[in-house]
Parts: sequence; C-alpha cells; structure tokens
Amino acid sequence: MDAARGRAEIDLVLRRARLVNVFSGEIHLTEIGIDRGKFVGIGAFEKARREIDLDGKYVVPGLIDGHVHIESSSLCPEEFCALLLSHGVTAAVVDPHEIANVAGPAGIRYILDALSPLPFNGFVALPSCVPATDLETSGARLAAEDLRPFVDHPRVIGLGEVMDYPAVLEARPDMTAKLELPVRHRDGHAPGIAPQDLNAYYLAGMTTDHECTTPEEVLERLRRGFYIMLREGSAARNLLALLPAVTGENASRFLFVTDDRHVTDLLREGSIDHLIRLAIRAGCPPVRAVQMATINAARAFGLAGLGAVAPGYQADFVVLNDLERFEIEAVYWGGERQSSRGSRPRFSHLPAPHLKNSVRIGNWSADRLAVRPDGPAPGGTVRARVIGVREFSLLTDALERELPVQDGLVQSDPARGIAKIAVIERHHASGRVGVGFVEGLGLQRGAVASTVAHDSHNLVVAGMSDAEMDLAVRTCVEMGGGFCLVAGDRVLGRLPLPVAGLITERPAEETADALDELHRLARGLGAFAGTDPLMTLAFLSLPVIPELKLTDRGLVDVHSFQPVPLLL
Repeated sequence: MDAARGRAEIDLVLRRARLVNVFSGEIHLTEIGIDRGKFVGIGAFEKARREIDLDGKYVVPGLIDGHVHIESSSLCPEEFCALLLSHGVTAAVVDPHEIANVAGPAGIRYILDALSPLPFNGFVALPSCVPATDLETSGARLAAEDLRPFVDHPRVIGLGEVMDYPAVLEARPDMTAKLELPVRHRDGHAPGIAPQDLNAYYLAGMTTDHECTTPEEVLERLRRGFYIMLREGSAARNLLALLPAVTGENASRFLFVTDDRHVTDLLREGSIDHLIRLAIRAGCPPVRAVQMATINAARAFGLAGLGAVAPGYQADFVVLNDLERFEIEAVYWGGERQSSRGSRPRFSHLPAPHLKNSVRIGNWSADRLAVRPDGPAPGGTVRARVIGVREFSLLTDALERELPVQDGLVQSDPARGIAKIAVIERHHASGRVGVGFVEGLGLQRGAVASTVAHDSHNLVVAGMSDAEMDLAVRTCVEMGGGFCLVAGDRVLGRLPLPVAGLITERPAEETADALDELHRLARGLGAFAGTDPLMTLAFLSLPVIPELKLTDRGLVDVHSFQPVPLLL
C-alpha cells in the first residue's frame, strides 16, 4: 500500500511517460510505478531503485494476440515468442491444434513445456477438433478424456476454436463432452453459420469468433454477445473489410488476432503491432486500436491483471516513439526489458526428437495421382469439379470446368491455370490419396508440395504434371516434412520442417530467407500471384471453411459436410 501511495521505495519508476490509458480512453502525462513485476500505480513516485526518463514517449500495455497457431510461423515456440516480444506482443492465446493433429497429446505437451519457462504470457486453448472432421485423416483423434489431463495446467485457458459447429448444434455426445470440460473459455469458429443458429452456438459456450468475412456477419454476432476477432494473417486478411463495423458504441467487443502468420510477415510487417498500424491508417482512432489490442482481448478471455497499465496489473508494456506509426522503442515483460528497437531475446530450444520422422506414406507410386474418366470422353474432355482459389482468403469457390483427357487420363490445363492437386495421408501409411484440380494458383509448370496442410497436415502437392508432383512428394518424405518446389526433373528449392513436419529449429531470419527463395522460385513458375504461395496451398485441404476443399478422402462440399465426386 505504501508503494502504491508513493511512500515506499519501488523497483522502477517511468518518469514523464505519455500513457495511453485504455480505461479512460485518454492520453496523459504521468509517472508509472513498478515493483516486483507489477504496476503499483500512476501519479508521482519519488523513491525508486531505478528510474527511466521517457521524455514524453508513449507507453501502452503489452499487446495481446487473441488467437494464433505457432506452427503456422514454421518456428519453434521459443523463437516465435522471442519474435513476438520484439513486436510488443507480451501475451498470446495459442491453439496447438496443428501439431496436435500430427502428434496428439505429445504435441500439446511440447507446446506447453516450451512456453512455460519463457518471459511471455503464453496461454493454451486446448484443440477441440482433432481431426476437424471425419472427412480427413489426422495423426491423432482427441476425445474429451484425452484433453482432461491438461485442464488444470496453469497455462491452459480454455477450449480452442470449435470448428465442427454442426456437432455443437446437434449436441453430438463427443462434442458435448468437450464443451463440458471445466475450462473458462470456449473459442468459436463458425463461418457461414445461419444467424438463428448463432443463438444455440453461443448458449453452448462459444463467445469469440474470428471467421467473419462481412460486416453483416459481425453484426449478427455482436447482437448475441460475441467478441469479434479482427484477423490479419498471411492467407486470410479480414481486418480492413470488417473495420467499418467497429463504432464508438461497440468497439469494446473487438480484438485483434493473427491466426496464421508466416515468419516472413512477422519479421517484416510484425504481429499485432502491424494490425494496429493498419487500423490507424484506415481511420481507426489510435487509442481505440490500442484498446482492441490489449484490454479488450484480456476481457474477452478473462485474463485478470493483463491488458492495462494500472495498479496490480502485470508490468507488461511497450514504449513508443510515435503512436500514429506505432514505432516501438522498447518492450517490457514483468517490468524487465525484453526488446529494444527491434532486437529480441534469445531463448534455448526444447529438444523434440519424439516429434520427428512423422512423414509415413507407405508404398508410394506416381500412379496414385492418375485420374481416369468414368466412361467415354466425347470430344476429349470431361466435366469436373474444380477448387477455385480466392485471393487473400481461406474461402474457395466450387467451380465446374471442362478438362482435357489424354491417353485415357484427365489432365491439368496450364492454359487456363488449372493444376492438379493431391492430398496424401502421411500419418499411418494407409496409402489413401485424394486427387482433384485447382484454379487460381497461377502455376504454369512445375509442382509444389508441403506437409503443412490444415488441419490434419497430410502431404499436399499441386502441379502441372504427375512426374513433377511425384518428385515433390518424394522430396518431402526424404526431408521428414517441409516445403519443396520442383520443375522438370529438378528440385529447385526446399525447406525441411523436421518437428512434426511443421516446425524448423532454425532461426527466424534463416527460415525467412529460405521461404523467400521458395516464393521467388514459385513466382518464376508463374505461381500464386498476389498471395502467399505456401500458406494458400496449406488451406486447400481444410474442410471446415467453404466452399470446396480436398482431403485424403476426396473432395468435400463444406456447406453440406459431405464428400462429392470429382467428375460430373
């Protein structure tokens, strides 16, 4: 009490700080007292063991990412958190369902063990849908009893994005058991859900959602009490489209998330700090943008003591040279500086030998890629369902196209930008392969393959010839997982991801350079103009986001959650 009243010596005082106050919505000059890792208050503090004269620099609370998958960065958790700290992010709600789809409970334990010793508020939302649906094959199947041992872990905050909303609406026993786990938060994920069904979805416990794509969808959720996550990832970018829905009256119900963000974007643009800059440039008042990045997220998840600079709150804060440009000078966690002018801490990595050698496809042959007409092909063509890629979106279109038939096999069509795509089950060596076609990648020749394929992370490959696709597949297996690009009989580039086929143990800059080279090579083949090539490919096998997707079991109509035939 004496410390808070300015009568006792404290650890640190920030003098002449221009505080962005997320409670009062104002910016005011003050001193900020810190003792034993917490803020003791604002006002005047004469006695301190250390003092920093900020000379009018801005202070904002540590930023919070409300929903993120570490694995999508391709980085190990320690490297990922160090990178976020350099961008002012001191807390994140992490959903490890990517690695859980590969390794089950061992993947969740790896993330928790890696996060626990770090100077970072890493909270875990337990994966609710492993696999996401029964229309794909994952490396594990997690029931409520598999998740229960993690419920009491101090870093476990709740249940991760509940993608199988039909199971919620129908009260299927396996989903109901997960929703009844004694956790304080349940994260929503319901693209395309009918407005009336939102009532039941909310009653079942979901209070957040990051899958809105229009202001109208936002409004329907707001009216029912949801917190809305404004997302800006590497593949899905909804922030600017949804920002007009934010008003002075409802702004407290919005928060920022990155969801899936590649290391290259994290290094060059940033994390939540990038979303703040985007929002401000689009006309959002700076104080409101900071509130959405801090206190709103803390309230949405019940993170008491985080998200504000106020008495009793953990002393996580960011010093800014410029608020409008969100120019970061230094980042503190628990009152200790972690980053200065873009530098970041270096953390040792938790070894993960038990999560390697995860790519098992059995007896493989390029013949598994062949597509044969169901009968005669008059005029040398057949009509087929084709996945249509949308720029900067996880949504796809369900197209119908005439495809050429040659030597008794249905072919890709480079002239119209239609490539073949295949998803190969890689966890149990079942030999199962789903084959289809995709339009909009822009690939003119060659092939690209990856073991990052949401959410079950089977091996996905797209290309213009079966021979090139075969080489790409074999290269991924040889690496133990990762990304590769081929043309003709040559492997042009590769990036091994040995931990669960999702994560590298290499530094962020080295990983980004390797990805940049893959992107450059892909563009040289005419691929993926205007999008992140690898992230786009990774989501073409996600059968919970409309309209048409491909899994190891074949094409999926996401609206009906039913398999559909390739050829019409």
